[in-house]
Amino acid sequence: MALDVSALSAFNNEVAGELLPKIVYGGSTMEYITVKEGVKHQEPINLMEVDLQVQYGTCVSTPSGSLTYSQRNITVCPRTSFDGICLKDMDKYYLGIADLEPGSYNTTFKTAQVYSDLLVNQFQKSNDAFLWNGDASCTDGGTGLISIISGSTSGVVTAGNASGSLANIDTMLAALSPDVADREDLTVFLSVAKFRAFIADLRTANNFYFDPASVSNRGGILEIEYPFAPGVKVVGVSGLNGSNRIVVGPAKQIVAGTDLMSDFSEFQLWYDINTDQLRHRIATKLGVNIAYPEFWVSNDLA
Repeated sequence: MALDVSALSAFNNEVAGELLPKIVYGGSTMEYITVKEGVKHQEPINLMEVDLQVQYGTCVSTPSGSLTYSQRNITVCPRTSFDGICLKDMDKYYLGIADLEPGSYNTTFKTAQVYSDLLVNQFQKSNDAFLWNGDASCTDGGTGLISIISGSTSGVVTAGNASGSLANIDTMLAALSPDVADREDLTVFLSVAKFRAFIADLRTANNFYFDPASVSNRGGILEIEYPFAPGVKVVGVSGLNGSNRIVVGPAKQIVAGTDLMSDFSEFQLWYDINTDQLRHRIATKLGVNIAYPEFWVSNDLA
């Protein structure tokens, strides 16, 4: 007797397959800079500067010098992610068996936690891109660090080129103001591609001083301490991906404003009986500015 299976499709045990969520590199710039909470719309970065004048001679009686207070404002941009999925759309596919409980009243699914992790991960990447690139559609608070740390900002020094090479980073560090030479937060920010180019150049230049274990890859952060300048970090961030921009300066003088830090990791996930959808909403506020532009160096490239 012949076996006739022509009426069947080839078997594919989709339920047994491992589900691999698309977790991406978030590149958290927020870990290096100063974060100011409680900003509903706009708040200032309050600055204080002394101009010390030294006079010569005896019995000096003419006041000289100044104490100056100034401000640079942070305006936050409201940013929201809102979506809904109809779980009944899963019924026709392997997801109906793998992810849904028995019954027609499904209000959640088994991989909801993975879905939640993906939402937070994608929002982290989006926030990093916003910090650096801004968004012109947000008329208040839509200016990113690429525009702020540029030759068009008074005080920012322009030096260097697009290369992620050791020589180029040396050139940019040499242009840095000596007034911040002793700071422990001096940071070179560049894209992930430029970071990799820097590591390759460092390895090629001299294998004896390059330690591969010194490259840190932790939770979406690529970092290495600059081998010739103690305290200087080189950091690859996703917000600069696709850009030739490289900047150097005191990271803590970048101030990001937000309403509440936990807004970046906590969000609402609920079943809406009116639309028969599982919905999510992530709502945050985010804006950025820099305290003292004169302590920053930029290669000023797009």
